[in-house]
Amino acid sequence: MTTEIKPTNCHYCGYCCALLATVEDGRVVKIDPDPARYPYDARVLAGCRRWRMNLDALDGADRVNYPLRRAGSRGSGKWERVSWDDALDDIAARLQELAAEHGPETLASAIGGPHASFWPLHRFMNLFGSPNNMGIGQICWNPRIWMDALTFGWTVEADIVPGVTECLFLWGTNPAESDNSAFWRSVLRFAKSDAPLVVVDPRRTQAAAVADLWLPVRPGTDCTLALGLLQVIIAENLVDRAFVDAWCFGYDELAACVRHYTPEYVASVCDVPADDIVRAARLFAQAGAAALVSGRGIDQAGANVAPTHRAICCLRAVTGNVDKPGSCVLADAPDFVSEMELEMTDALKPEHRARCLNTPHTPLQCFDGYDLVRPLTERLGRTLPERYLTSAHPHLVLRAMEVGDPYPVRALIVNATNPLLTYADTHRVFEAFMGLDLLVVLDYYMTPTASIADYVLPIAGAIERPVLQVHGGVANMGYGGPAAVPPYYERRCDYDVFRELGLRLGQKDAWPEETLADAFAAQLARAGVDWDTFCDLGTYWQQPAYAKHELLGPDGRPQGFATTTGKVELASELLPRLGGPRLPTPARPITLCSQELLDDARAKGAAHVAMITGSRKQPYNASMYFNNASFREKSPYPVAEMSAATAERLRLSPGDCVEVATDNGSACFVLAVARMRDDLVNVDYGWWHPEWEPGAPAFGGIWESNVNCLTSCKPEEPMIGTWCYNAVDCVVRKVDRVLSWERPTGESVGKSD
Repeated sequence: MTTEIKPTNCHYCGYCCALLATVEDGRVVKIDPDPARYPYDARVLAGCRRWRMNLDALDGADRVNYPLRRAGSRGSGKWERVSWDDALDDIAARLQELAAEHGPETLASAIGGPHASFWPLHRFMNLFGSPNNMGIGQICWNPRIWMDALTFGWTVEADIVPGVTECLFLWGTNPAESDNSAFWRSVLRFAKSDAPLVVVDPRRTQAAAVADLWLPVRPGTDCTLALGLLQVIIAENLVDRAFVDAWCFGYDELAACVRHYTPEYVASVCDVPADDIVRAARLFAQAGAAALVSGRGIDQAGANVAPTHRAICCLRAVTGNVDKPGSCVLADAPDFVSEMELEMTDALKPEHRARCLNTPHTPLQCFDGYDLVRPLTERLGRTLPERYLTSAHPHLVLRAMEVGDPYPVRALIVNATNPLLTYADTHRVFEAFMGLDLLVVLDYYMTPTASIADYVLPIAGAIERPVLQVHGGVANMGYGGPAAVPPYYERRCDYDVFRELGLRLGQKDAWPEETLADAFAAQLARAGVDWDTFCDLGTYWQQPAYAKHELLGPDGRPQGFATTTGKVELASELLPRLGGPRLPTPARPITLCSQELLDDARAKGAAHVAMITGSRKQPYNASMYFNNASFREKSPYPVAEMSAATAERLRLSPGDCVEVATDNGSACFVLAVARMRDDLVNVDYGWWHPEWEPGAPAFGGIWESNVNCLTSCKPEEPMIGTWCYNAVDCVVRKVDRVLSWERPTGESVGKSD
């Protein structure tokens, strides 16, 4: 027997922590944390339950191990095992036929994470000629990246330096649940210091519980709150005048814009005490260095997402917390090959770019918007990843599937995501996907989306595939490592799948590297790092320089910021060219409750409240890991949380089964009481029944407790097309039923504890 200890990485969140795999005769028999590589902190993995899944998942009974082709009607659960060559030959041939009939844009794609690399799929799509990457970037990551780029010329990251950072804001993020890694450890250390921690969140999260000041903002009013903080800072002359005078454009316009956002007015809108608003503004502005981290709570605020991010950018700027130690630092461009280059986006022909399903609803997040920003960022040697930031809008892609407007979308490739649970408006997504001519899913498991596919292709997962996580290519850092063993059974890396499809479709010259590890090695070579050295270290990172705007350019003058004015644009010069506002302005949220629904709800004893969803809850992650028995034992059923006062007002008790409804649909949850603001319900996201037989009629339980049965993906925000998961109008009522979720003891979860 041959025994080896091999470095590898977990893939069960985006941080890809280092592991050591014990391999006996080609099979992994044990895994342990590797504190010698990223994240270099044994406490991170000690507090994480997910990494332990890696061993069992390698040989899990529910894994898809061989290529499967649908043998019955869509969703019937009838499959036949086929060879990889047969599957890929047929998929390539059918894609060619559909492209010949409708054009290459008839193919759309959807991708997720953390167990995938985005650029291989994007490269394949570009070379095939389709601009239609259907994603959820409009509600995750993209809004912040776009607003940062328009304001500062690039993205900013919090630079939390012990003893230097004198104030930290966490806004719309709870790293205890969404991160639970090195960053959360940094937050906990900061919370124990004398420097103030301020948390903006409608729920009293773990982060809020350790904060010095918690602002339980009314969902959907974050932009007003940010403008109120700016009003206090400007009115009390707490502005960093030296930085503003030298490096900010539009300060007088901003000052005039925020003048009426007094603490009293903002308190009336946000339902936050005026004194707390003043205190928060002073804490941030009077700190020698203050950092601010925003999260998906803002990204999913619908119509207010872009103005909120813009207002937060202005908050950083007027206080001088830009590109200095301990505040918010502009990331450097990567030394290695960028995502933009790997995607080969420039290979997409202009006539195909023009047909992307993201206009006219998303004038910024489209190729025309990207083309306005690209020369600005490239002026200082940085290029944003194009395909993710120009992703097609789900509402428009679904319409093209449903009615062929403006042209038919007849094929879809789904990689490492489960749109029947993670995309808004499940009923609509289901009907659109059921009508496709070709649906191909690459995944570990027979998810609800996979259950209605034409082909399900088995993908190599953690320990079986190498990883190089580079944060979308907007920073000069990466972490990851090698595979410990080749893929079990007939699983393949997603890179191999898209390369093989590309070779069959005339893309040979674009795929010179035979393996994903070879491709990663070529990516790092530009930075002077070979793949083996990277695998030994587990990370590549270069400390960003500070005050980069003051560096002298070739003309001997400071290079400034990569914006139209060369300064931080408090008033945007570019957004009006796309029909947007110069200054951040709050928008009125769109509701999902008609008067008819409200009248019917009242007749049935239901109550009208605001709903938020999408927040992460360990150990689950979106729709993932519900097949883990130990996780289900700890968190066995889908929950709707509200404050004790709200539950009492609505005559509800913990353990009650409640129906939450909008005009789009309804879903049922078990009521729990939590510390949060009143008149609000926080609904779990992504729940389904992996243990059920996949396919018809229940499709893994997607109709019972799936919050996306309530939501809509119709664009609300006019620049990016964001839809809303926060500040959604809904009605809640108790129902006399028992959910299908069972406790490990067999006790029905719909009964009171």
